[in-house]
Parts: sequence; structure tokens; C-alpha cells
Amino acid sequence: MLFEKVRAALAAQFEIDPESITPETNLIDDLGADSLDVVELIMNIEDEFGIAISDEDAAGLFTVQRIVDYLEKLQ
Repeated sequence: MLFEKVRAALAAQFEIDPESITPETNLIDDLGADSLDVVELIMNIEDEFGIAISDEDAAGLFTVQRIVDYLEKLQ
């Protein structure tokens, strides 16, 4: 499932327990991500799923659920 893949990627990147990540988790507010963290995450998602995410699309991916919804639209 996409949520589990995204959650695992976030947990690895931020070195936190995957169980603490929910669909509502906000990358900046809840995980303390800065702009570099977000860029790294987008790059990891692009590599994992073999896709390219535009800067415009990336700007809207600020919660776990938004990332999952975006990936689901591409499938």
C-alpha cells in the first residue's frame, strides 16, 4: 500500500517510529522538516516510484495524505 511506503520513507529520513506517522501528519509542522528535508523526500519518492514531480506539484505535498493521493493519481 502506498501509505506504508511513504510512511517508511519518512520514518527512515527523519529517524522516527513509523507508527507515529498518520495520513494527517504534516511534514513541516509535525516532523519539523525544512526545505532541504522536503527536497530530499521528493527526490526519494521520485526514485522509489520512478516518477518526476514538478516543483509546482511538490509545493502542495505537505501532508502524508496529499503525497499518497498524488501517487495514487499517477497509477
